Amino acid sequence: MNRRYPLVAERAAHHCEYCLAPEAVFNFPFEVEHIIPSVRGGDDAEWNWALACRFCNLYKAAHLDGTDPETGATVTLFHPRRHGWKEHFRADLTSGVITGLTPVGRVTVSRLRMNAPQQLVARRQWMRLKLFPPY
Repeated sequence: MNRRYPLVAERAAHHCEYCLAPEAVFNFPFEVEHIIPSVRGGDDAEWNWALACRFCNLYKAAHLDGTDPETGATVTLFHPRRHGWKEHFRADLTSGVITGLTPVGRVTVSRLRMNAPQQLVARRQWMRLKLFPPY
């Protein structure tokens, strides 16, 4: 296990800092990822670590930005240390769809494929279990 995991998981309340997936329903710990990847100039400091589910981490990879589906502009991805989740996203508590409220939110939803069919099925189950959203 990543040596940073205990600190990062506690700070994130054991939820993915991007899609808010609850770690409790997975059979393995979430990943500690670099918000700004090392290959993109990010350092290995605490402010640059986030807890990410495998799905979000896989699609975020080394990306720092994406194309806003509404405007076509290149916009930075959601940064869990600099941005507030509720400012950039809304979760529909019936369908499980996460909507980006801002360009940052829209780009992140798109790049991380937060509304992929398998994510929506899982999110609706988490809602039934009252594990999502965590706020």
